[in-house]
Amino acid sequence: MQFDHILKNGQVALPDSQQKFGIRFETTDIGLLDGKIAEIGSLSSAGADQTTDCTGLHVFPGAIDSQVHFREPGLEHKEDLATGTLAALKGGITCVFEMPNTKPSTTNKEAFEEKIRRGQEKANCHFGFFIGASPDNIAQLPELEKLPGCVGVKIFMGSSTGSLLVEKDEDLEKILKSGTRRVAVHCEDEFRLRERKSVIVEKDTGTHPLWRDEQTAILATERLLRLSEKTGRPVHVLHVTTKQEMELLQQAKAKNIPCTVECTPQHLTLFAPDCYDRLGSFAQMNPPIRTADHKEGLWQAVQNGVVNVFGSDHAPHTLEEKNKPYPQSPSGMPGVQTMLPLLLNHSHNGLLSLEQLCAMLTSRPAKLYGLKNKGEIIKGNDADFTIIDTRAEKTIEEPWLASRCGWSPFTNEKVTGWPVGVFLNGQKALWQDEVLLTHHGKMCEFEH
Repeated sequence: MQFDHILKNGQVALPDSQQKFGIRFETTDIGLLDGKIAEIGSLSSAGADQTTDCTGLHVFPGAIDSQVHFREPGLEHKEDLATGTLAALKGGITCVFEMPNTKPSTTNKEAFEEKIRRGQEKANCHFGFFIGASPDNIAQLPELEKLPGCVGVKIFMGSSTGSLLVEKDEDLEKILKSGTRRVAVHCEDEFRLRERKSVIVEKDTGTHPLWRDEQTAILATERLLRLSEKTGRPVHVLHVTTKQEMELLQQAKAKNIPCTVECTPQHLTLFAPDCYDRLGSFAQMNPPIRTADHKEGLWQAVQNGVVNVFGSDHAPHTLEEKNKPYPQSPSGMPGVQTMLPLLLNHSHNGLLSLEQLCAMLTSRPAKLYGLKNKGEIIKGNDADFTIIDTRAEKTIEEPWLASRCGWSPFTNEKVTGWPVGVFLNGQKALWQDEVLLTHHGKMCEFEH
């Protein structure tokens, strides 16, 4: 067989159900043809138009960031689908799942299809979009969640950036009964947030985690798990921040409540009060960065297998917006480009194995949302790869960043481990930090 491209001698992440994380690394070759994985095994370089030597490098299935906010339409001064997906590509991400809190919110067929059109025109990596749930579109959700390119339904239980809010249990229950696909949920209790507004001290970002305290998150997660158990609807709890929620989620899983869990690199890397002292409002996000004991609790949950996936919760705002005095400063930080370097550094430091990291960014998010033809290196799947140098020592520097917001809370952070290459549909899109292909992203397909 003549291939379009062969990846030679990489440490390839192959699916292996006998292994703890369902993955084993094996030195082998991958033959690519017509955008698909055509062969895995020892292959002659003469059998391809092009070869890429991956000696000493790890070849992951294309990495997936299952929670990003790219701000288009309506807020393109912060980010758009072109700049956000370019940041993803440069950070080794081949596929993003983007959230509905745009302007207007993505809550109906017309708004959703307009985003798909824009993505097909601009995207530098593959993409799927969430449909936003609101008390007004509950009856339409079973059809909306089946739209081509739809990842699933997103619920905001607490007000964050944008106008989407589902605060009452009766509405939550109706949404969970309306449809079948996994629902992704931002768990903060809106009633408690309103009660606690007096805790905010003007110009003191350190009061952000006191206002949006642990109990705000715990109450919402308890409520969601109760309703998931009652309705049988699978729920995915986004950006969990407290050790108590991790205990609740572990217990819920033991009871076979259909819940899955996400953690962000920010909550696994930063901690209060240090981050607020150093970064001020640039460390401000919802739910907030908390104290070191919570960070340790999150890591314990990663290591115990409670956490299913990592997501960046990439949520950019401009320097001008973030420099406003708290609480006028908006919550959120960019992260799609720095997620993989940060997690590779944590892996280098022994906090998780490369196999676990790989599974949490590839096969698990793909299975969780029913993503077709991606997430595993098997014959017939799309030829999307993230190629890693686990020994590369780098510093995250501002000129490397592609997000329109132009900043990162991790600037000047030294890391060991770096994404050196990205293939999209069998074509080399990035190599050694050089972008080789743009606007090559395609709409993801999902099982319903």
